[in-house]
Amino acid sequence: MTTVHTSSIQSLPLLARGKVRDNYAVGDDRILMVASDRLSAFDVIMGEPIPGKGVILTQMALWWFDRLGHLCPNHLTGDAPESVVTPEEVAQVEGRSMLVKRLTPIPVEAVVRGYLAGSGWKEYQDNRAVCGVPLPEGLTNASQLPRPIFTPAAKAAAGAHDENISYDKVVEVVGPKLAQQIRETSIAIYEAAAAIALTKGMIIADTKFEFGLDEAGALVLMDEVLTPDSSRYWPVEGYEAALAAGANPPSYDKQFVRDWLEATKINGKPWDKTPPAPRLPAEVIEKTAAKYREALQRLTG
Repeated sequence: MTTVHTSSIQSLPLLARGKVRDNYAVGDDRILMVASDRLSAFDVIMGEPIPGKGVILTQMALWWFDRLGHLCPNHLTGDAPESVVTPEEVAQVEGRSMLVKRLTPIPVEAVVRGYLAGSGWKEYQDNRAVCGVPLPEGLTNASQLPRPIFTPAAKAAAGAHDENISYDKVVEVVGPKLAQQIRETSIAIYEAAAAIALTKGMIIADTKFEFGLDEAGALVLMDEVLTPDSSRYWPVEGYEAALAAGANPPSYDKQFVRDWLEATKINGKPWDKTPPAPRLPAEVIEKTAAKYREALQRLTG
């Protein structure tokens, strides 16, 4: 398997490089999305790739798209990514790419939370609500919510943090009808996915969806879906103990990298979370790669 930190497809125009994906234009109506092996932590891209990560993210997203099509159409064209690049470039796209429809993106991150974690837990401690959604007293870190809630975020400029916003703000941006459709669709997808994941011994604590509109104005699920980069996955076997202790349950994501970066020193001082990132040791890279592999195996195996 080829490790790809930064793809270089010379035969197609580059549209954008995100934290993980490189997007290339294929004519006027399609985009080649290449999932690299880059990893970002604290919104900084690490210099070292995580071998196999892009392939794992793509295979997980395709697995989920396959199971969620009845709830919302998605951006897949069904065409092979290998068919739009030169023979020399096939190794860069094989297994890690999607050839998708070009849509008009909706500038809202559709976040759904079924459990209290991360920024949601911080916000709850301050005002017993998340993104303006009131929640009952007495919840603790990692508590399951009475029902999943829609807690949107505004898409940030490159390198900046997404900002939590209220549902009213979404209505302001896209109008009441589309806002309601995004909220209802997001919660329906989350509930269906959470039920499937639970049968595999995995809890999806929260997740983030991205939507676009096609030429007819229909809502379409786009980008990647339900991968460890966009979702907080917890194994069921560590959950109860963590909940009782008020701790973060173990998760299938880049926590190894975050923990190492938090503990590491540069010239005797903690890293200030600005580029360049410290060089990741081989052990941290391998442990992170193993977590991604385990998530895919557990879900699809």
